[in-house]
Amino acid sequence: MVPVTMTKDLFDQLFATNRCLTDRATSREGVANRGWVPAIDVYEDAESVQFHVELPGLKPEEIDVELKGDTLTIKGERKFENEEKKSGYVRVERAYGKFQRSFTLGVPINADGLKATSKNGVLEVIVPKAEAIKPKKALVTAE
Repeated sequence: MVPVTMTKDLFDQLFATNRCLTDRATSREGVANRGWVPAIDVYEDAESVQFHVELPGLKPEEIDVELKGDTLTIKGERKFENEEKKSGYVRVERAYGKFQRSFTLGVPINADGLKATSKNGVLEVIVPKAEAIKPKKALVTAE
């Protein structure tokens, strides 16, 4: 067995090869058509389940939030603007395209209280829990 010395060039080549395996075909504009999956943080407390989704560059009207049963679906599309191509881009690494994320909540919810707001490229979705599962406290009194 011959020992292999991992040089910086070899490491860079291996990393580039693995990264290319995750990319889909490249369009005529030179934009990689990778599947875009926005980052999402999910937080749950006694009152609700909250989702914070990174959607930089998307307008609120380009985002669709749907609650069907106990499944929350967030979808949209970030489009590549062709006029940016004229600016002399040599490389485009930001992902573009359609995305869809679905989450099964697994707790009874109050669908009427669903709220979604977008601020500074972050979508916040609040799904309130149903009254039946919220913790109840009893006041202990002396007789």
